[in-house]
Amino acid sequence: MGGEGTGQSWTISYKGMSSDNIKGLVLALSSSIFIGASFIVKKKGLKKAGASGTRAGSGGYSYLYEPLWWAGMITMIVGEVANFAAYAFAPAILVTPLGALSIIISAALAHIILREKLNVFGILGCVLCVVGSTTIVLHAPQEQQIESVAEVWDLATEPAFLFYAALVIAGVLILIFHFVPQYGQTHIMIYIGICSLVGSLSVMSVKALGIALKLTFSGTNQLLYSQTWVFTMVVLACVITQLNYLNKALDTFNTAIVSPIYYVMFTSFTILASVIMFKDWDRQNPTQIVTEMCGFITILSGTFLLHKTKDMVDGVPMRLPVYTTEMDDLEHEGIPLKCQDALRSS
Repeated sequence: MGGEGTGQSWTISYKGMSSDNIKGLVLALSSSIFIGASFIVKKKGLKKAGASGTRAGSGGYSYLYEPLWWAGMITMIVGEVANFAAYAFAPAILVTPLGALSIIISAALAHIILREKLNVFGILGCVLCVVGSTTIVLHAPQEQQIESVAEVWDLATEPAFLFYAALVIAGVLILIFHFVPQYGQTHIMIYIGICSLVGSLSVMSVKALGIALKLTFSGTNQLLYSQTWVFTMVVLACVITQLNYLNKALDTFNTAIVSPIYYVMFTSFTILASVIMFKDWDRQNPTQIVTEMCGFITILSGTFLLHKTKDMVDGVPMRLPVYTTEMDDLEHEGIPLKCQDALRSS
């Protein structure tokens, strides 16, 4: 009887994990695996191309003729598509933080395939990311049931989200026209702030577009609605802006610094935008919300620990020239289409 009661309570506790959330979770995890693996494959391609031609870090493009590099690019594109699809099924508060898992994948594969030693602090960082991700998955809100893109448009045009969007656009314009000319080359938060703010609107539009495509493929054509194309234009404008200022940030500052700061800011603004637009927290109690935030902070801790200690050997700071060269190759080859996923794998 006791075992039966325990089984029933276990089932009840997992009622919140809807089928859509499970689909989104599987897609997000698949995305992290593909994107994390793609960086290792691309890196091997860069090394192979650099051995017979001009390195990417020296301005060469011989890697474009290397099949292994293209295999990595295709793998990354598959990951980006999976991530895009994940937003159509699960809340952004579930999908976005899971991007940190690609860091674990790339770190583990680099340790096995590229023989880049993963020190004890790196292992601890990976464990923290897994614990934080598990916490968020177990307490994520259910995906809101939406029957048409018009419903998403209604959510996007509510006063609360319009106010948030107006603040974001105003903040971005102030940063671009006032702060970038004066402080862009010296203050890392300027470029990353622009990418993160614009990125939060980008994810909301990606989610809206993903929902529209999901409904279209299920038999309810959403391409006839003008709102679908408005969201598409917003996605394009946001992605172009993100890529532009992300390239500036990477060209000006160290990737090891850009990556964790961008992950923190981008994920934080995305969760805020999702909470305002899709009212994720309205369907949860305070305990679930606090637990999700604890999971998010745990992931942030693991991400920072992994990045800050990746140049250590047995706990001793040590920057190897070979490592720097390989990272330069990755930095100069260009940024993938979806910058937040690329960054989380840096």
